[in-house]
Amino acid sequence: MDELVAGVRNSSVPYLWVSRVEASWFKESCEDRGLVIPWCDQLRVLCHSSTGGFLTHCGWNSTLEAVYAGIPTLTFPIFWDQVPNSKQLVEEWKMGRSVRSEVGTENLVSREEIAEIVRNFMNLDCNEGKEMRGKARQLAEACRGAISEGGSSDVSLDSFIKVLSKGHAD
Repeated sequence: MDELVAGVRNSSVPYLWVSRVEASWFKESCEDRGLVIPWCDQLRVLCHSSTGGFLTHCGWNSTLEAVYAGIPTLTFPIFWDQVPNSKQLVEEWKMGRSVRSEVGTENLVSREEIAEIVRNFMNLDCNEGKEMRGKARQLAEACRGAISEGGSSDVSLDSFIKVLSKGHAD
C-alpha cells in the first residue's frame, strides 16, 4: 500500500483518494496535487466530466460503476472476486490496465513503476489510453441502452416481475 500511495503521489497527476481508514500520513504528503477524503458518492465522482481515470481494487460495485460511467480503470485487485473482475476489465472489455505485475508467486510493483503507469494512463495523447477510453465509452453506452425503456435489462426485469406476480397469485 505504501508503494501504491507513493506511486500515485509521485506521478504528479491530480487525484482524489478515498480512504476509510486513517490516512493522515497520506494527507500530509499530498501537497497541492491530491485530496484525501473518508467518503464520497463514487458513482457521482466517476460520472463527473473532470474524472479521467479510476484506480480500483475491482470490487463488483466499483467495476459496475466504472463501466456505467465509461471511465477507464487501473486495476489493483487484492482477493476474491476482484481478480476475475480485473481480468474482465483489462483482458475482455479492454477498458483498463493492471497495476500489478507477477514475480513468481508474488505480485510486486514499485512506486516508480506505479508513477509511470499513472502518468501514461492519464496521458490523453497515448494510443493505449485512447483505445481504453473508447472501449469504456462504448460499454457505458451499452449499459445506458440496457437500462433505458425497452432495453434488455428493462425488459428482463419486467418479465421477471410478471413471472413472480403470477406465481404469487396461484
